[in-house]
Amino acid sequence: MKLSENFDLAELQVSQTAARRGLSNVAPMEIVPNLRRLVDLVLQPLRDALGRPIVVTSGYRSSAVNAAVGGAENSAHMRGLAADIIVPGMSVRDVCREVVRLGLPFDQVIAEFGEWCHVAVAPSGREPRREQLTATRQGGVTVYSKGIA
Repeated sequence: MKLSENFDLAELQVSQTAARRGLSNVAPMEIVPNLRRLVDLVLQPLRDALGRPIVVTSGYRSSAVNAAVGGAENSAHMRGLAADIIVPGMSVRDVCREVVRLGLPFDQVIAEFGEWCHVAVAPSGREPRREQLTATRQGGVTVYSKGIA
C-alpha cells in the first residue's frame, strides 16, 4: 500500500529482528493512519527537501518486536508514530538538524548513538513537543541529553 510518492506501508513494517526471530510485524489497520501521518508530516517533506532517499531502519514495531529490540514500553513505534531513519551520504546529526531546520511538525527527534535519526509525530489532535535529544551509551546505559549534538 502506497502511503506517499516515496514511501509504502511495507517499508515501514520491515524489521530484521522480526525476520531473524520469526516474529510478526504487520501493522494492524488502526495503526495505518498514524503511519500515514508520520509520512505526510515528516518523512515525505524531508525526502522532498533533501532530494535524497530516506532509508527507514525501523518503523512500526509490534509489541513482540519492540520487546526483542529493547524498545521503551511506551514506544511511539508501536503506535506507528515513529521511525528510525538514515540518509545515505549524510551524518545522523545533519539529518536530525534538517528535520528541525525545515520546521517540520515533529514531536521528537533524537540523534541516536550516531547511528540513526529517530523521528516521531504527535498523535492526531495533540500539539507536537518539538523535543530534540541526543542519545549516547555510557557504561552500558542509554543517556539522553537535550539538543542535537
